[in-house]
Amino acid sequence: MNATPLRPGAAVIAERGWFAAHKWLILRRASQIGILLLFLVGPWFSLWIVKGNLNYSYTLDILPLTDPYLLLQMLAAGHTPEKLAWIGVAIVVIFYFLLGGRTYCSWVCPVNPVSDGANWLRTRLGLKGGAHLSRSTRYWILAMTLIVAAITGTIAWEMVNPVAMTHRGLIYGMGFAWVVLLAIFLFDLLVMRQGWCGHLCPVGAFYSLIGKLAVLRVRLPARDACDDCLDCFAVCPEQQVIRPALKAINGTPPVILEANCTNCGRCIDVCAKSVFVFGSRFGGKMSEPVPSSK
Repeated sequence: MNATPLRPGAAVIAERGWFAAHKWLILRRASQIGILLLFLVGPWFSLWIVKGNLNYSYTLDILPLTDPYLLLQMLAAGHTPEKLAWIGVAIVVIFYFLLGGRTYCSWVCPVNPVSDGANWLRTRLGLKGGAHLSRSTRYWILAMTLIVAAITGTIAWEMVNPVAMTHRGLIYGMGFAWVVLLAIFLFDLLVMRQGWCGHLCPVGAFYSLIGKLAVLRVRLPARDACDDCLDCFAVCPEQQVIRPALKAINGTPPVILEANCTNCGRCIDVCAKSVFVFGSRFGGKMSEPVPSSK
């Protein structure tokens, strides 16, 4: 009779405790909830710290932030953004250029917990396999949203964008947004692991392009200590980004340079050998690995 396989991070929990195996996950959830609350306390309690939504916002009547993907759709549709929108785009692009574009997906996007929840349940139920779609599909969908905007003269994607629908729903009532979120959950649970965020979402595709040369990266200063437990692969939403850096394929240095890494930190959380840390693509470490107990 085969032994039941340990869940990812079990060794870290045994050595350092539950919090150590979930530190970055907890911080991500706090970030996602905190950002949503900043937007919601205005319409809910008339405390206007942030006005607007994740597409365009104005913080404390000083700081404009504009989603560059939205602005690109506006340009494709033939609209001329205001000067303040361009300033907001510049701020956002610089921010995600430094921290990694898909940091948006794991630290900001309100749909991410839905996808993560489906993956968690999929793992607990032992569901394997599923449909196959190329991860490049999301880039084709990204291109199509811009083509549709150019043809129709409207920002058509934002009418069905799950992120925008969720935000509108939390303010005005979820309505059809519940159906969309449930569809994403069931798709990721029953059809394909990380199907929406990892294969279809054009928002993630766009932000991966912004963060292609980002400074913040996951480094592997102790990759020689890897014992091939595969815990990092089990929790990573973009599994293809790990192997080149971990196995030095084609001379890849010990740093994940692939643009679709979401900087979620889960590989850092679950690695008992402290192979992974956050650091710079240029080599300067931002945090030290925790020594593994013998």
